[in-house]
Amino acid sequence: MSTVDLIDTCVFIDLARFDVLQLPDLVEISAVTVAELGQGVELAGSAVTRAARSEKLAAALRDFEPLPFDTDAVVRFQTMVALVVAAGRHPRQRRIDLMIAAIASVNGLPLYTSNPDDFVGLETALSVVAISPG
Repeated sequence: MSTVDLIDTCVFIDLARFDVLQLPDLVEISAVTVAELGQGVELAGSAVTRAARSEKLAAALRDFEPLPFDTDAVVRFQTMVALVVAAGRHPRQRRIDLMIAAIASVNGLPLYTSNPDDFVGLETALSVVAISPG
């Protein structure tokens, strides 16, 4: 049986660097990941970096139908903020991560990430799968 799970932006960017055995059979990305990729294009420091980032963004748009940051995700985002605050952390610098986590949570999907520390405090609302590039 194939599994479908959400991957964090950091995993999408480095997807080719991960051992296929670490990843689910089918991956999804979020609309927030696409927005984050677009931000990366605009913040590129050189033409070469901008071109490479543009290619990643084009691949995301071509190969995926991103899961939306919809009303349910907005409500769950508020819960994620509360959980992070309860864990003694500040949510401001984690806003994008919390939005992606909210999308995974409302869709009942584990979130695959190479930055599991970004999701500390969310254990009751989200299953985080930590993976490392090989």
